[in-house]
Amino acid sequence: MMIPVRCYTCGKPLIQYYEEFKKRVESGEDPEKVLDDLGLKRYCCRRTMLASIDVSKEIIKFSTRVHRW
Repeated sequence: MMIPVRCYTCGKPLIQYYEEFKKRVESGEDPEKVLDDLGLKRYCCRRTMLASIDVSKEIIKFSTRVHRW
């Protein structure tokens, strides 16, 4: 899964919250508190943020071809 741009259920834009959420959770803060501080109250938006994993760095490891168009 890539970084969420919008909530999959209600369509609320989430991209502006992702970097701060990621930074604070990686520093050891409780995800519940971070989501509350960011103002994300809907359970669908909270689920989208909690379930999102940035895999772009993992995928790039397996990209061996350079596309030349």
